[in-house]
Amino acid sequence: MTSRVGHLENRVASPSSAEEKDPAGGQAASDTDPSSLAASYRLRGVITALLCFTICCGLGFQSWVTLRVAGFDLGIFDQAVRAYSNFEPPSSAIKNFHHEFPPNFTLLGDHFTPFLALLAPLYWLWDDPRVLIIAQAALFAIGVPTIRRIANHCFNGLAGKNRRRAIDSAGLIYAFGWPLLNAAYNGFHEVAFAVPIILMMLERGLAQRYTAAAIWGLLLCGVKEDMGLIAGAFGFLIALRARRSRDTRGFRTGVTLAFAGPIVSALTIGWFLPAMGGPKGYYWSYERLGADGGDAIINILKAPWIIFEVAFTPSIKILMMLWIFGTLAFLPFGSGTTLLALPLLAERVLSDNPNHWVVINHYDAFLWPILLVASLETLGRLAKSQDRWPRLPAGIAATAAATSMAASIFLGLSPLLNPGYWKPSPDKQALAEAVELIPDGATVEADNSVAPRLTNRANVVIADDAPRGADWVLLREKDRTFPFGDPSEQKQRIELLLNHGYAKVWSKNDTTLLHRVDRMPIPGMRIPGPNSVPVREKVPSDVGRSIILR
Repeated sequence: MTSRVGHLENRVASPSSAEEKDPAGGQAASDTDPSSLAASYRLRGVITALLCFTICCGLGFQSWVTLRVAGFDLGIFDQAVRAYSNFEPPSSAIKNFHHEFPPNFTLLGDHFTPFLALLAPLYWLWDDPRVLIIAQAALFAIGVPTIRRIANHCFNGLAGKNRRRAIDSAGLIYAFGWPLLNAAYNGFHEVAFAVPIILMMLERGLAQRYTAAAIWGLLLCGVKEDMGLIAGAFGFLIALRARRSRDTRGFRTGVTLAFAGPIVSALTIGWFLPAMGGPKGYYWSYERLGADGGDAIINILKAPWIIFEVAFTPSIKILMMLWIFGTLAFLPFGSGTTLLALPLLAERVLSDNPNHWVVINHYDAFLWPILLVASLETLGRLAKSQDRWPRLPAGIAATAAATSMAASIFLGLSPLLNPGYWKPSPDKQALAEAVELIPDGATVEADNSVAPRLTNRANVVIADDAPRGADWVLLREKDRTFPFGDPSEQKQRIELLLNHGYAKVWSKNDTTLLHRVDRMPIPGMRIPGPNSVPVREKVPSDVGRSIILR
């Protein structure tokens, strides 16, 4: 089938005679210069993309200035992409030491993220972790023209000015989306690639360019190992829609992708990651279902209700779902596109890891393009039925826009515009000052909050459960830092090191910089070796009590 998107874009720029009158009673659309309308349409899209880029960049840089971005995850990605830029495997000392992976372990054994290599040339221009913040903001911003094309398709039943307003509104809601702001607030993650690729995949599907859509679906598999499940769900959706329209080629393409996506995920998880040194079952966080995948399937077959028991307890999981869908006025439930979100939501609600239950991390950015497109499709169908319910579509659209923007203001825009949020706390300001005292090329155990300030000039790992024997140690004593469970543990670490070869060279606001002056043995010191057994993350007990607790 031929694409309708190009035709629809022309109708936006140059309305047909069927759209002769502006519903608001303004000038007839046919009297407006088509080239002027097209230029205005493109300009609004460019401005919206620039707004998205500026806001996401602003939040990322605000987090940098205030030391909210940390070794986990910005420092890890910075070390990995810098390695790519030097034509080396994507390794991260922060990741390897903290989880005690063997030496030379690469991130390709941890997660299947080959797309990160595309960012390596940026380090030839500016060797700094902040280049990743800029890159993520740019990747989010390039989704704006795609979401506008999607809205153009969804609202093809509207005429003239109303349609242009719907497209502009869709672009703005995407650009100001709270999931994107959260991801920007947290620095960088591979979700930066997932957002524009998912949008392109969905847009090509709506345009009925199924081969191109399938290609984008397969590209999505290179973002992370579980993205093949989304691609498979999308293939199923293509097949279902193509069958209804009796499009044989579309049906075959959809079925192929429905099988290919999960197969790619199965191969990357079952073969590629272990081949790259990843420990089997390392990220299995579903012990309530079973000890491993096979055990979980058996348990589910014996007692299917266990899925619901796990998915809805504790109750914070229900609050998470209400927040995710409620901020779009539950519109996603009106479209089959929401099926694509099921694998990602299942990963979170069935997980035992409380980090997956909150809405302040980057996880919701994976869902954002899917749920927003589903909402637009639902609104588009409602708009076509406005003869029976003339005010319903506009009312629901306004509600969805209001709830989404309210969440964005609360989680991202308000902190961005508040001057107080641009100032680091006294202890973090002290961390930033202490970093300047550490010489280039030194080995450092650093407070997680300040680690990214050192990754481009020192051999840095984060201070964690075990001493690592670094030349320099920078740590706070009172404010808890990841991964310590209590500030008293940080104070104990400082006292231990002071008694075993370290001297205090600088201190301010309960922040201490230590330098190793004696190579005496340090009790409990561990350096990962060839036979190291990777350890799982210990989640602090207060995580998972609130969906919006930062």
